[in-house]
Amino acid sequence: MTTIKWCFVLFTVMVVTVFTGCRQPVRTIEAKEIVLLRNEKWWGGAVMDGAVSPLGTGKFEYDQRADCKANQAQPLYISSLGRYIWCEKPLQIEFSDGSIKISSDNGKIIAGKAGENLKDAYLFSCRKFFPPSGKIPDPLMFTRPQYNTWIELQYNQNEKDVLKYAEDIVKNGFPAGIIMIDDTWQAGYGTWKFNCEKFSDPKGMIEKLHKSGFRVMLWVVPFVSGDCPNYRILESEKLLVFEDKEKTKPAIIRWWNGASAVVDLSNPEGEKWFKEQLNGLIINFGVDGFKLDGGDPEFYRGTFSFSDFDPNEQCEAYARTGLTYAFNELRACWKTAGQPLAQRLRDKAHTWSDLQVLIPDMITLGLTGYQFGCPDLIGGGEWTSFVDTSVLDEELIVRAAQIHALMPMMQFSVAPWRVLGGENLNICKNMANLHAEMGDEILDLARECAVSGEPIVRNLEYEFPGQGYAEIKDQFLLGKSILVAPVVHKGQRQREVVFPEGKWKGEDGSLVNGPVRLTINVPLERLAWYRKVTNSMN
Repeated sequence: MTTIKWCFVLFTVMVVTVFTGCRQPVRTIEAKEIVLLRNEKWWGGAVMDGAVSPLGTGKFEYDQRADCKANQAQPLYISSLGRYIWCEKPLQIEFSDGSIKISSDNGKIIAGKAGENLKDAYLFSCRKFFPPSGKIPDPLMFTRPQYNTWIELQYNQNEKDVLKYAEDIVKNGFPAGIIMIDDTWQAGYGTWKFNCEKFSDPKGMIEKLHKSGFRVMLWVVPFVSGDCPNYRILESEKLLVFEDKEKTKPAIIRWWNGASAVVDLSNPEGEKWFKEQLNGLIINFGVDGFKLDGGDPEFYRGTFSFSDFDPNEQCEAYARTGLTYAFNELRACWKTAGQPLAQRLRDKAHTWSDLQVLIPDMITLGLTGYQFGCPDLIGGGEWTSFVDTSVLDEELIVRAAQIHALMPMMQFSVAPWRVLGGENLNICKNMANLHAEMGDEILDLARECAVSGEPIVRNLEYEFPGQGYAEIKDQFLLGKSILVAPVVHKGQRQREVVFPEGKWKGEDGSLVNGPVRLTINVPLERLAWYRKVTNSMN
């Protein structure tokens, strides 16, 4: 590699910094400055930055210390010209004035060139820094839709309405799949037992759901309410995060549902206790797995009593608890790429602007090594958007279902049969069934990517480098041979599709020879997608 192509300045300093808290750690700060190359584009860091990617023009700053932007993050950046940046610790990074400035506390910054394009940089980074495990989450997570009870039941999860939701799924012609029972099924935060006032026979409920073809996941968080019996037990056994080194005062973490203590997962006994609570639900009630929420490192800023962890490592440890269960879902992650963990995008509002970030965020999810992804909830996951159903946009829900249909996973929450008219309901049902029909193919792709490490959802730049496709954010590749071109703008009934080189056969029977840009018709009922034709296909 030449100095012209790869130019950086390296310096290392030792400083002592006094934090608020019990520690006064010695910090080793390493920094580099990298000169941007002509037409070089970068992806990585935080999945939430997919919407503003690729990076490389204009100013961009991100400090990963205790900040995953409420979603997945990696200390990784890769470029369209085959370069990469990696660190085992959180990065502080700035793109500006034709260069990238990078620094890290207590972490060695590794930067280099691994080839000529984005795929080269990704595959090198994947194999060296987060090698794939060869395993996937449970196959059902790919082959059937998921249904989360959050939007329908919100803070009133209960046995009667959960069973009614499942019954309505089947009655309305949607395929059975996974039911995720969300917050308030439990007796309390840290008391991971069914609330007996809301669930009179949880074991019987789960048996009924299993007989109807569903698998059942429960929502959990690592938080512990101060007024529950387990708080006192965990405090006495020193299994909570404490404010002080002497462990006399449990830290109280402020999160979206109030203020709670948190299980210290840097302590093996803390991890053991948490898993025992989850395992008990599997053994005693037949639960299949867990939606692990609330692992965000942002909640742990200013807390320094972890045995050896920083906030990002607490997030990582929480995510790794999900590896015990084939049915799992994470929304916040740090450095767990290549592992068999289902990753969901953070909650989106019921708006077209949030719909438009689903594809670029899913692309970045894959380019940071998190292959097994789900683009939030169909129509949005922010429950306040659904309080007044008179303002819901049926077209948005339909187009969201179309985006989900050929993603690795798709997840409903708001009940389409409750909020949609007959024609729009039928479109959503068709999309759910399309996902099920393509399920075996999606599953095969997931298994293949679990070995290769490659993303399942790819941008065109990944498979067709250097052809001007880096900025395309409204279409994607499922694997390398299925091109998907959903609609992401309200009222749009025509759209331009970029076809890379090769012959592409549409779901409507059309044949297109690429490379070419074509304007196609996309009525509300159409999800435009194309399969690359091989010599053995007509």
